[in-house]
Amino acid sequence: MNFTISPFIHELSILFVFITASPNTISPFHHFTISPFHHLALNKDNRMNIKTLIIAYLLLLIASPSFSAPQVVADENPAMLIDAKKEALLGNTEKAGQMFTYYIDRYPDDPAGKFELARLYAARGNNKEAYELMQDAIRLDPENKYFQIFFAEVCQLSKKEKEALGIYEKLVQKYPGELDYCFQLAALYLMVGDEKNAAKTYDVIEEKAGINEEISLEKEKIYLHLGNLEKAENELKNLIKAFPDDSRYLSMLAEFYMGNNQQAKALEIYKKVAEKNPGDPYIHMSLADYYRKTGNKEKAFEELKLGFANPNLDVDTKVTILLSFYTINQIYDQLKEQAFELSRIMISAHPDNPKAWSIYGDLLSQDKKYAEAKDAFMKVISLDSSKFIVWEELLRLELQLNEYQTVYDLSRKAIELFPEQSVLYLFNGLSAIQMKKYEEAVKILDRGVRLVVNNDDFLSQFYMYLGDAWHSLKNAGESDKAYDKSLKAKENNPYVLNNYAYYLSVRGQDLEKAEKMALKANELDTANSSFEDTYGWVLYKLGKMDEAKKWIEKALEDRENVSSEVLEHYGDVLYKLGEPEKALEYWNKAKTKGEGSEFLTRKINEKKLIE
Repeated sequence: MNFTISPFIHELSILFVFITASPNTISPFHHFTISPFHHLALNKDNRMNIKTLIIAYLLLLIASPSFSAPQVVADENPAMLIDAKKEALLGNTEKAGQMFTYYIDRYPDDPAGKFELARLYAARGNNKEAYELMQDAIRLDPENKYFQIFFAEVCQLSKKEKEALGIYEKLVQKYPGELDYCFQLAALYLMVGDEKNAAKTYDVIEEKAGINEEISLEKEKIYLHLGNLEKAENELKNLIKAFPDDSRYLSMLAEFYMGNNQQAKALEIYKKVAEKNPGDPYIHMSLADYYRKTGNKEKAFEELKLGFANPNLDVDTKVTILLSFYTINQIYDQLKEQAFELSRIMISAHPDNPKAWSIYGDLLSQDKKYAEAKDAFMKVISLDSSKFIVWEELLRLELQLNEYQTVYDLSRKAIELFPEQSVLYLFNGLSAIQMKKYEEAVKILDRGVRLVVNNDDFLSQFYMYLGDAWHSLKNAGESDKAYDKSLKAKENNPYVLNNYAYYLSVRGQDLEKAEKMALKANELDTANSSFEDTYGWVLYKLGKMDEAKKWIEKALEDRENVSSEVLEHYGDVLYKLGEPEKALEYWNKAKTKGEGSEFLTRKINEKKLIE
């Protein structure tokens, strides 16, 4: 509970200058109470209306019986205090401070000026000066309760909590009907570690105001901290008695029993809640927790299912509960089937909630059920298209399934929604390349690469795909530039090294550079048949046939993924090594596997190498 100042201090301080002044000071109407000013001084948004206050002050000054005989000399001006306060309210604190200081010098026995200057100091963090001024103000007017309240706050700011406590002890004694003072006193007792007196003060408040949830729960915490379980239990029982229709307090009592090794009592209370309010969205969660803690996993899961089936329990709470019961690894490993069942129940209870579908999609994706996961995320964006992370996950799944047309279409829609997300342009450009829309790929990748900031991995990928697209457009110059930029961003990108090396070898250019890049790609990513074939082909182009044969044979070991291109390359190497019959055998295998190069059919028909 935070210590606060009475709102009068903040909102009506101009009037307090006069209301709180002692009879020997310049204020001619000390006997006025605050109530007439309260309605004049506050506008509808509870802020100070300076003009209204000044008018009110002048009217009251004229109407005051004592106005005819003010106790001031001719050159003294009570309005200077209002002027100073006006400057403070307008934010001109330096000028206001000078004016308050000048006022105090002229009227050292008026506590109002000291109070206002103290407030200014406290707002600036000059707590020592504020403390000294308030000591002086209270010496001059010890009965002013508003001075006392502000002085208590200054004491707190000055780390003098016990002094603030003493002030509120006196205020509570003097004004026993002011419950705000009692609340502040209880908070200060807690602040200084006097929990017993805090509890006693809360008792006083309860005697006057009745049973209150905030107070009862605060007392329960105090008694738990003091180790008095009986009194803590009684606080919850008092709430149940005072509010018999609120089943939350029964649940709190059950949790109290669970926390203090009284499981049998907890179960009894939980059953009462279930009987009293069978639609309570939390009771099945509580029972699930009870059974889990007592080792009955089957019953715990049954209660969880009942809770998840309740549409009155929101999705966020269900997910929080799920993660409190199971670790992520448990959900994705030993308890995967339970997690799936709960997710499906949650979708049944919340069929139009995108979060429910998103959680289900995550589970499916983790279980490598990509097609089903894709459908779940499609459902999510049909319900709520505003979450970029969902679009990104959906596009990754579609790409994993080689659904390039879908990736192309979805990424275009996503770019309209999130035009600043560079990864969407990467998806779109890659899918365009796969669909042989090379010119379009170059345009979209050029747009996307300009959005990349402080991400070398992304830059490398953008330029790699730009290199691929330019190569397909037979623009070797632009392709090489893009690959060089890609390697500048990330020199150890094995895919760029491999592709760049291969395209150089096909053109028969910079073969020594190609050899170094192809070797490096294989060092970075071992046992990659495509990389092994590239290195072998570069060696072939360099005339290193024995080494070329060795590396292409490595690529052939991956029999499941061996391509027509690798088979044809091996045939070419064999022909160069003087084995034309074996070469023909592999050219035929290449033809059976796929299309091969433009010369493959002629090689077979003419039974010789054609380049």
